[in-house]
Amino acid sequence: QVQLAESGGGLVQAGGSLRLSCAASGGITMSIYGMGWFRQAPGKEREFVSTISPSGGTTYYADSVKGRFSISRDNTNKMMYLQMNNLKPEDTAVYFCAASRFSSSRRRDDYDYWGQGTQVTVSS
Repeated sequence: QVQLAESGGGLVQAGGSLRLSCAASGGITMSIYGMGWFRQAPGKEREFVSTISPSGGTTYYADSVKGRFSISRDNTNKMMYLQMNNLKPEDTAVYFCAASRFSSSRRRDDYDYWGQGTQVTVSS
C-alpha cells in the first residue's frame, strides 16, 4: 500500500518562506511516478500547484506560483519537496502531495495516491 505523508506546513507572515516535504513509503518505486503538489483553500476546489516528472527533469507550475515556488525530488530517499518563497495570503490552503502514473500531469484525476495534507497559513 503506497503512502504519502506531507510535512513542513505552518503559519508564516506574508513575504516569508516555507519548505514542504512529502515522504513516500509502502514499497513504492518512486522513480516511476510523476509527483505533484495540489492545494485546497476553504470553500474552493483542490487546485494544481506544481508537478515534476519521474526523473525530475521536467517541472510545471501554476501561473499563480511561478517564480515563487520550486519543486524538487529525491528518488533515492523517496522524498519530494516544495520550496515556497515570497508567500502571499492567497497561498493559504491545505497542501497535498500526490503520485501519478503519468509523467507530469496537471490534472487532479491523473493522480493515484494522495497524502493527508499539511496546512499552510500566510498572514498579512
